Amino acid sequence: MKLWNKKIAGVSVLTMSLLLAACSDDADNATEDTGSDDNSSKEQVEIVYASGVDVTGATDALIEAFEKENPNIKIKRQEMPADTGTSHDQYVTTFSGQSDEIDVFDADVIWPAEFAQAQYALELDRFIEADGINMDDFFPGTVQSGNFNGRQYAMPKYTDAGLLFYRTDIVETPPKTWDELFEMAGELNGEAGTEFGYLMQANQYEGMVTNAVEFIAAYGGEVVNENNEVVVDSPETVAGITKMVEFVNSDFVPSNILSFQETETNNAWVGGQAVFARNWPYMQNTSNDEEASEVAGNVGFSVLPAGDETNAATLGGWMSMINRYSAHQEEAWEFVKFMSGPEGQKISAVEGGRAPTIEALYDDPEVQEAAALFANEEFVTTLQNAVPRPVSPIYPQITDIMQVELSKALAQDITPEEAAANMQSKIEAAMAE
Repeated sequence: MKLWNKKIAGVSVLTMSLLLAACSDDADNATEDTGSDDNSSKEQVEIVYASGVDVTGATDALIEAFEKENPNIKIKRQEMPADTGTSHDQYVTTFSGQSDEIDVFDADVIWPAEFAQAQYALELDRFIEADGINMDDFFPGTVQSGNFNGRQYAMPKYTDAGLLFYRTDIVETPPKTWDELFEMAGELNGEAGTEFGYLMQANQYEGMVTNAVEFIAAYGGEVVNENNEVVVDSPETVAGITKMVEFVNSDFVPSNILSFQETETNNAWVGGQAVFARNWPYMQNTSNDEEASEVAGNVGFSVLPAGDETNAATLGGWMSMINRYSAHQEEAWEFVKFMSGPEGQKISAVEGGRAPTIEALYDDPEVQEAAALFANEEFVTTLQNAVPRPVSPIYPQITDIMQVELSKALAQDITPEEAAANMQSKIEAAMAE
């Protein structure tokens, strides 16, 4: 400044002052005309949101509500295949090529760690911190499913968990422990025309793994811990597998229980063939369909029984994630924040019957009216205690290993101890690769 000619400097200062005054006037006028918080003057951005088939209309309602609050962001929906395995593979193909054609996508609770490790998903911690989002508002298991190596890669959207269904015309009080269930299933089998004491999913597929995780966690075991260490070969895990083997080989389950998936369980249950059954919450609706169910009006549910350690239900549900290669990360986060926030989750609950992951929403009268389950304390307790399947970037390999070894144990081709030891060595080898 000292090198400037004083005259020139004086003119420059005057000119700058006039420009600033003009800018200030324009800003004031803009504030008066549109409001300081109006997003309509921002650049219009379109983001692509990929999600599965939705026949409830909840997804359209979510998008409409978001766009109304964020007029500068347009959501283009890309519908993915109904089969989650096919959707998973399409995502992998897209993201492995670093494509930015998808900005936001829904993810099964078993995908986040895999997508985080592969650098497909964006870390959300900076957004969460900047917007002051309290992750303690969500059910713990849903948060854990989206966390990998201490970072949050997915926001909980809606949840699901296994339940114990029972015949209220046969059972007065549901069992509290797996041992009590075993005893009651044997004693009550045959009551009210039933053929089986208990139904579950024991076929060699993902559903069998969810059943196994419940048994293992109930007896204090784990497959992979929070440090991504394989810990499945333990006395606690062996105890859980042993109990599962006892049920599968009892005389009160169907002789073809090793072929049972959710569909077979549901069909036998609504046909009035069983006293107890383990399945997902949707079976409450099919149970009470008076046109299709023989047990309508006679069905109750409770948390799954406890083992030596606790009650445990395997976590299901979906989360929202952002493509690391998205060109519109800030706008993508705004949409994810909305969908996973109180307003978005309420829309999903009321319009789509989807169970919120935010605990406080279960006190909302409109949410309680949306589905009988949402007003039931037993169901909320189940969600609070829901445990995720192994959170690992190689979960697809882990579940394949578990399915093979657990199926051998259920068929009594190997012992529970051998199954645990085999899973330990094979999962460790898979992780080393």
